[in-house]
Amino acid sequence: MSNAVRRRGGVTADRGGTVAAMLTLWPFMWPADRPDLKKRVAFAIAALVVAKIATVLVPFAYKWATDALVPAGTTSTETLLVAAVATPIFLVIAYGVGRVLSTGFTQLRDALFAKVGQHAVRRLAFRTFVHLHDLSLRFHLERRTGGLSRVISRGTNGIEAMVRHTLLNMVPTALEFAFAAAIIGYHFGLAYLLVVVVTVVVYVAFTVIASNRRIAIRRAMNESDTDANSKAVDSLLNFETVKYFGNEGLESRRFDVAMERYQEAATRTWTSLAWLNFGQTVIFTTGMTVSMLMSASEVVRGTLTLGDFVLINALLIQLAIPLNFIGTLYREIKQGLADIEAMFTLLDEPAEIVDRPDAGVLHVRDGAVRFEDVRFGYDPERPILKGVSFDIPAGHSVAIVGPSGAGKSTISRLLFRFYDVGGGRITIDGEDIRDVTQASLRAAIGMVPQDTVLFNDTIAYNIRYGRPEATDEEVRRAAALAQIGGFIASLPKGYDTEVGERGLKLSGGEKQRVAIARTILKGPPILVLDEATSALDSHTEREIQGALDRVSADRTTLIIAHRLSTVVHVDQILVLKDGVIVERGRHADLLAERGLYASMWSRQQEAEEAAERLRRAQEQNPGYVAPIGEPDALPAAE
Repeated sequence: MSNAVRRRGGVTADRGGTVAAMLTLWPFMWPADRPDLKKRVAFAIAALVVAKIATVLVPFAYKWATDALVPAGTTSTETLLVAAVATPIFLVIAYGVGRVLSTGFTQLRDALFAKVGQHAVRRLAFRTFVHLHDLSLRFHLERRTGGLSRVISRGTNGIEAMVRHTLLNMVPTALEFAFAAAIIGYHFGLAYLLVVVVTVVVYVAFTVIASNRRIAIRRAMNESDTDANSKAVDSLLNFETVKYFGNEGLESRRFDVAMERYQEAATRTWTSLAWLNFGQTVIFTTGMTVSMLMSASEVVRGTLTLGDFVLINALLIQLAIPLNFIGTLYREIKQGLADIEAMFTLLDEPAEIVDRPDAGVLHVRDGAVRFEDVRFGYDPERPILKGVSFDIPAGHSVAIVGPSGAGKSTISRLLFRFYDVGGGRITIDGEDIRDVTQASLRAAIGMVPQDTVLFNDTIAYNIRYGRPEATDEEVRRAAALAQIGGFIASLPKGYDTEVGERGLKLSGGEKQRVAIARTILKGPPILVLDEATSALDSHTEREIQGALDRVSADRTTLIIAHRLSTVVHVDQILVLKDGVIVERGRHADLLAERGLYASMWSRQQEAEEAAERLRRAQEQNPGYVAPIGEPDALPAAE
C-alpha cells in the first residue's frame, strides 16, 4: 500500500482535512498506470470549459433578442408587430442552441468522467479491504465486523461524492463564476460587481460556518448508524443463542435504542440543512434584488436598455446555479469527508505484524519446529507464556495439554505469527519465522481448529479453499480421505450444496470433516490440531480421530489437546500450566510420575466412566437422570 494512502496525519472533516483528502484521492483520479483514464479526465475538462463558455454567452442572446423585439422609442401594437416580424430569428435560435450546447457538454463531461470516478472508488475500497486483512488478529478481536462493513460502505460512497464534486464541479463552478463576474464588471460597472462580490462573500462565509457546525452532527449520525448496524449483525450472527434464551425482546430493545440515537442525529442533520438552504436563499435573493433595482432605475433613466435589464437578471439567475452549488459543493465535500474519515482512520491503522524488508521465502526441508525460551503476553502486564521451550522433530507429533487459560492456543497463534513473540524465538528448520514472509510461513502450516467456521458458499468451495486451484477430482479425493465423501454424495446437490452462514446447515462433525478435507487438500508439511475434536461427542470424535491420524501421518504435528485420550500415542506430551511447561514425556511416563497429567487423566477417566454408565442406564431406562454431583461429561476446563 502506498505511503500516500497509509499516512494522512490524522485527516478529519473539521481540521483542514479537505486538502489532505484531495491529495490522497488525486492519484486515484489521475492514475499513473492508466493513460486511458488520463485521456478521459483531459477530455472531460475540455468539455466542461466549452460548456461554461456556452453557459455565460446564452444570456447575451437573450438580451439581443429582447432589444430586437422592443426597439427604442416604439410602444404601439402595430410597431411591436413589425418589430416581431423583423426580429433576427437566428438570435432566438442561438439562445436555444446555446442552452443545448451547455447541457450537452456538461453531460458529455459526466459521461467521460464516470469510468474515472468508479475506478477511484473501486481502487480505494480494494486498498481498504486488503489493509483490513493486513491488520493483526488483536485488531479484529477488538472490533465489530458489522461496524467495519458499514464504515467501508459509507466510506466508498463518500469517496465517490468527493471525487465527483472536486473535479467535475469545483473547477467548473469557479470558472463559471469568474466568467460571470468579469462580464458583469465590464458591461455594467464596478457598482454591480461590488454588489455581486459582497453577496458571494457573505453567501460563502455563511455556508462555510453553517456547514462546519453540521460536521459534528453528521459524525454523531454516522456513529449511531455504525452502532445500530453492529448490533443488528451481531444479533443475527448469534441467532440461535438469542432463541435459546428467549431474548428477542432484549435484542430488539438494544437495536431500537441505537436507532433512536440515529433518528435524533438524522433529524438534527436534516433540520440544520433546511436552515442552511433557507439562509442561502435569503442572502442571494437580497443581492439579486439590489442589482435588479439598480438596473431597473437605469432603464427608466435610459442609460440601459430593457435587454440590459433582462441580461443582468439572466446573468444573476445563471450565477445562482454555480453559487448555490458552491454551498452544495462545500457541504457535500465536508459531508463526504465526514463519511470517509473513518475509512482513512482504518487505512492509518498500523499493521502490527509486518514482513521485514529483507524477509525471504520459507523453504521447508524437514519441517522441524522449535520454541526457544518463548515469552508472550497480550497485555505486557499479564504474561501468558513465561519461557516456553520445546522441539518437534521432523515428522513427529507433540501434544500440549493443560488447564484452560494455560496458554495452549496462544502457542498455535504464535506459530502462525498472528502475534510476534515478546522474547525468545520460534524456528522452522532453523529459520526464525520473523525472518520469512508471512505468506510462505502460513502456506507451510495447516490448521484444523476446534470451532470450524465455513464460508456461506458450497461444500466444494469450502474444501477448495485449502488450495483454490485444485481440480474437482482432487477435491473429491480430499473429501474421501476426510471420510465425508459418502455424505456429500448423498446430498441432492452434492458438492454444490450451500452450507449456510458459518456452516450452520451442517452438523459439528460434518463441519469438522470439511475442515479436515480442506487441510488435506492444502497438503502442508506442518499440521496444527487446535482442540479439533473437543466440541464433538465421543462417537463422532472416534470417527474423526481416525481421519486426523491419517492427515498427520509423516507430518510434523502440533496438537492442542482437550481430551487426553486423543494424544496417548503421540511422541511427546507437554503439560502447560500458568505459561510454563511443568511436565513432558510420553503418556505412560507421565502417568508414572503421578503429577498434574496423571491427575487430569484420572479425572477424565472417571468422567468417561460416569458418562458410559449414564448412557447404559438411559438405554435400559429412558427416563433415568444422573444423581446430583455425579459427572456426566468430561471436565470442561481441562
